[in-house]
Amino acid sequence: MSFSMPGKILDEYMVRNNRLGLVQFGDTCRPIFLDLVPDARKGDYVRVHVGFAIERVSEAEAERAYAELFESGKWKTAEADLELEEALPESARRVKPR
Repeated sequence: MSFSMPGKILDEYMVRNNRLGLVQFGDTCRPIFLDLVPDARKGDYVRVHVGFAIERVSEAEAERAYAELFESGKWKTAEADLELEEALPESARRVKPR
């Protein structure tokens, strides 16, 4: 079984030849690899699986997924991957959603 989560791209960065985005998931943000979704830009929603954005999704689809997660009681947040976080610019680390 695999699980993917929708999130909103708040910002984009190039780190070690990889395109990363600061992606918001509810009340937390994480650095996510955007290389697999080259057409995704700041403000877009993407479906994320194990740290990689795998497809763009509509805002309505993202909201529907959040509602289902909250209703089922399965909403959980994870700590940011420290290695990725350290690679981001200082201003992007451990940022709360705007």
